[in-house]
Amino acid sequence: MTSLNQRKDRLEFNKLQKRLRRQTGSAIVDYNMIEDGDKVMVCLSGGKDSYTMLDILLSLQQTAPIRFELVAVNMDQKQPGFPEHVLPNYLAQLGVPFHIIERDTYSIVKEVVPEGKTTCGLCSRLRRGTLYGFADEIGATKIALGHHRDDIIETLFLNMFYGGKLKAMPPKLLSDDKRNIVIRPLAYCAEEDIAEFARLKGFPIIPCNLCGSQENLQRQAVKEMLHAWERQFPGRTETIFTAIRNVQPSQLGDLELFDFVNLAIDKTATAVEDASDACAVPNWHRPAQEEVVQYVDVLDIH
Repeated sequence: MTSLNQRKDRLEFNKLQKRLRRQTGSAIVDYNMIEDGDKVMVCLSGGKDSYTMLDILLSLQQTAPIRFELVAVNMDQKQPGFPEHVLPNYLAQLGVPFHIIERDTYSIVKEVVPEGKTTCGLCSRLRRGTLYGFADEIGATKIALGHHRDDIIETLFLNMFYGGKLKAMPPKLLSDDKRNIVIRPLAYCAEEDIAEFARLKGFPIIPCNLCGSQENLQRQAVKEMLHAWERQFPGRTETIFTAIRNVQPSQLGDLELFDFVNLAIDKTATAVEDASDACAVPNWHRPAQEEVVQYVDVLDIH
């Protein structure tokens, strides 16, 4: 019985690994994330996402039709209790070239941010600036981050609810100074799959609460909303992600993206037989009344 269970577990693991490989490979191809001769700086935090990203990229590197280099980089921000040995030991055993950047950003954040306030924003900015600079130092042509599909969707809602912007987190990004290209190879991967993969692989996860900062309550609220909606109406998360990749500026309201001001009638165009049909929303796009009620109930964010 144990042998049968082991074979079943192995089969499930293989299916999961293949799915993550396929999704990561598709994202890389769709956005031309990695090109022949690239030196990719893989940013490791010690969490499930970055471990999975490195593992999948190493796997794809063996079969890719192009040659590219992977260099793992971790930033030791000197948080109290940070297990400095974990990542170096893991990467050395893996045989992956790596660098550990030591920057005491923890002290800066604690000095600047009032007690009780979230430190995530400033901490992220300091880390990003350091990583961008280090990428220049080692000649990296791409910077790989471990954000996944759920991160992208959550960021979309955060920007809508709290920033008044229809903006998410792109799979590929040119930095503001135009000196670095950031890629997110796990952009098509679900957090649930990544968590299960990390568990099965037994990665030495480093807790993300070492800095003692408050959890980002806004992001957590959005995450809970999306989870509740997905439980009630399975498949909605994937549909939202599809929408992010299927933007129609003429159906929104941004004057910089579409020229609404100079719209003009063209009587030479072929007339639509039934204008009401042309403007109608297909039934399969119409949420049932109970869906709308459930969604409003879940959306309890202040």
